[in-house]
Amino acid sequence: MKFTPNSKDEDLIIGCKQENRLAQKYLYQRYFGKMLGICMRYTKNREEATEVLNMAFYKVLTSLDQYKPTGSFAGWIARIVFNTSIDHIRKQATYKKVIDLNAERELPIQNTALDNLATEELFAVIQQLPPSSQSVFCLYVIDGYKHREIAEQLNISEGTSKWHLATARKQLKELLQNLNRQRSNVSI
Repeated sequence: MKFTPNSKDEDLIIGCKQENRLAQKYLYQRYFGKMLGICMRYTKNREEATEVLNMAFYKVLTSLDQYKPTGSFAGWIARIVFNTSIDHIRKQATYKKVIDLNAERELPIQNTALDNLATEELFAVIQQLPPSSQSVFCLYVIDGYKHREIAEQLNISEGTSKWHLATARKQLKELLQNLNRQRSNVSI
């Protein structure tokens, strides 16, 4: 079977199961960009995100026999990439075991700077957060997990998850205000 960048997923999967390097290359290229976005949410830079993504793709390629064609292939890959990212966080981040019952209440971030930021700029600002707070923030705000679920995934308490979210929001507010000031000071 001949593989091209336009080969169907089903054909590439067959080729990957046969350890065909060209099929593996095209599958990787097809999903690289979309899956890198997932990794970027939980890492500090593109290099680290690519490293995590490569670990995830290794898992994808070595576990293709577990994929059930009844579901979305992209969704199956995304789940592996997400889980690999979370595993990476667990290995890299140290979470403070903090339970603050008086932690700041969860308030939506209301900042006009958000309206002016491109997605890439926003992720660049989020990546400036400490790894632990960044992870909790992304899981809660972007991926929609509840604190209980975050606590289970990261092996921390719900209170610690809430503390990291509150801390991330405070730091993001400061970072966005600084970015706004910088933009205001730039003369056109």
